[in-house]
Amino acid sequence: MPTANEAAMQASVTRFLQELARHASPATVEAYRRDLTALLTFADEHAVAGWQALDSDLVRRFLGRERSRGLASRSLARRRAALSRFAEALVQQGVLSHNPVKLIRTPRQPQHLPRPVDIDQLARFLDTPHDGSPLALRDQAILELLYSCGLRLAELAALDTTNLDSRRVRVVGKGSKPRQVPVGRRARQALDAWLAVRGQLASAGQAALFVGNRGARLGHRAIQLRLAQLAKIRGLPEHLHPHRLRHSFASHLLESSQDLRAVQELLGHANLSTTQIYTRLDWQHLASAYDASHPRARRRDRGSANDSTP
Repeated sequence: MPTANEAAMQASVTRFLQELARHASPATVEAYRRDLTALLTFADEHAVAGWQALDSDLVRRFLGRERSRGLASRSLARRRAALSRFAEALVQQGVLSHNPVKLIRTPRQPQHLPRPVDIDQLARFLDTPHDGSPLALRDQAILELLYSCGLRLAELAALDTTNLDSRRVRVVGKGSKPRQVPVGRRARQALDAWLAVRGQLASAGQAALFVGNRGARLGHRAIQLRLAQLAKIRGLPEHLHPHRLRHSFASHLLESSQDLRAVQELLGHANLSTTQIYTRLDWQHLASAYDASHPRARRRDRGSANDSTP
């Protein structure tokens, strides 16, 4: 049976998560729940008397223990972010005088990004004929929308029919930041075809744009599995998941437009540096652009009249 201190600390976490759920995605809330549950366990093991004892030394020891357990740097960074947000709530409540997590450096992130799908290969994959069933029309709309708009998995799964209009889609991204993304012609055609038959699957009053066989909102895992299955069915010789389509969207758009700021806005990145890492251009593309445009890179023939012979 938990002590009074343990019960009070658990209650603080529960209230924080309930408040978070008002404006964050279910996936974010669940991730924060896991992170703070791990912190609660650590606090219990070290006989922490209450959240007023949360300081930078405790946070550092907790993250060090998690690292020793084999957590990857990305997971550690998320744990730190969850702790920082929780600590900010404790500061607002007067439990803490300052946020001790801000004194802890965020773990360095490896820059491993999914390789974009070859543009011609992806075009053939998207243009592969299907049987025209409601589920096939739904799947085609999902594929086209992911690639057309560069949406995150959570953003796509959370879409309601009211988030669409004739030319754009409205999503809520990380940090509960709303943005609007243009919808391309092929994606709009696929969406129209799906919306025409959506009523055959959707339950009465269901607001979700994409639903499953039982009429309820399609979950994250179901979308991931469906993309992997479609890659096999349509003969794409590599694994496909939503983030690869997002990365392909960003890479292909940046290669053709070279407008980093526009891609940043479309992806919903708060910092341009994130986009620069996320949308690395192919080296050959950069080298070709340099050779074609830099005045000191243009080579002249040896026999040119402008050349002087020593």
